[in-house]
Amino acid sequence: MLALFYIFIGVAIGVSFWQITRVMNLRSVIADDHDNDKQGKYFLAFTVFFYAMMIYCLLAMNVLMLPESASIEGEHDDNLFDITFWLIGIVQFIMQFLIFYFTYKYRGRKDRKAKFFADSHQLEIIWTIIPAAVLVVLIGYGLWQWNEVMDLSEEKDAVVIEVYSQQFRWDARYAGEDNTLGLGNVNYIDIDNLNTMGVDMSDPNAQDDKQVTELVLPKGRKVHFKFRSQDVLHSAYMPHFRAQMNCVPGMVTEFGFTPKYTTEEMRLNPEVMDKTNAINKIRKAKGEDPYEFDYLLLCNKICGQAHFNMQMKITVLEQDEYDKWLAARPTLAEVIKK
Repeated sequence: MLALFYIFIGVAIGVSFWQITRVMNLRSVIADDHDNDKQGKYFLAFTVFFYAMMIYCLLAMNVLMLPESASIEGEHDDNLFDITFWLIGIVQFIMQFLIFYFTYKYRGRKDRKAKFFADSHQLEIIWTIIPAAVLVVLIGYGLWQWNEVMDLSEEKDAVVIEVYSQQFRWDARYAGEDNTLGLGNVNYIDIDNLNTMGVDMSDPNAQDDKQVTELVLPKGRKVHFKFRSQDVLHSAYMPHFRAQMNCVPGMVTEFGFTPKYTTEEMRLNPEVMDKTNAINKIRKAKGEDPYEFDYLLLCNKICGQAHFNMQMKITVLEQDEYDKWLAARPTLAEVIKK
């Protein structure tokens, strides 16, 4: 599929250079009606090719898309994407057809003459008001979704997790039984005493916090994320949950979402299974170990040489399994040396 796409791009670039060369040669032959007639017919043929390629890309390359959202809040992101995609697709389909069709219809023929409007207030009103109304609806929906993810003021039973970024790794800290994170600052970092996240251990709320190197989330329960950065600007990107937030040195950023599928359930998703099988077919041919789907936390900012490898595994479990996992983790008071 990608090979065909690259071939198409190569042909398009070659044709472009050829046309530029023709223009720069300043050919003395002026196009006549016969030339215009041929170009109009070429446009009609290109229309067929153009739509065939568009339909092929929509069907064959759909496998490159992410599967459905793994968070409840992310469903609205998918809805917004689908609505926007269909609106743009329909308009593009119609407008491209009109461009190519009228190029063919009004090619160099003396028996056909195109009408010309110097101005039309009615048309201008139509193509101003309709796009403006559509944009108001889309932006309004987007703002509502943004508030759903960002407004965590009324969440009483949310899991509170701090995600800490540095070149080139992620760490996470879970709030303990008090569900309140202790204060943190880079000035408190003490590698010798294992305080790698810069937690203020004089803060009573920090004593029962738990530091981990792998995110584990409970299914069906809101998760309140807080982000810090030790060095440069990073971006916490969780593509399957449709969530992303910049990690900014010197400040705390946050968002929240509710996982709706465990990792095991997502592995049984038909789209995920198709992608996994396709990947493993390639890996098998290379003699590599098989791939197994996992949720991931990625860095979506180019933060340095090892940016490409800055990721953390995310596992979603049922609530009882999550409780057992968290209970088995030691607290910071037990880990950090006094």
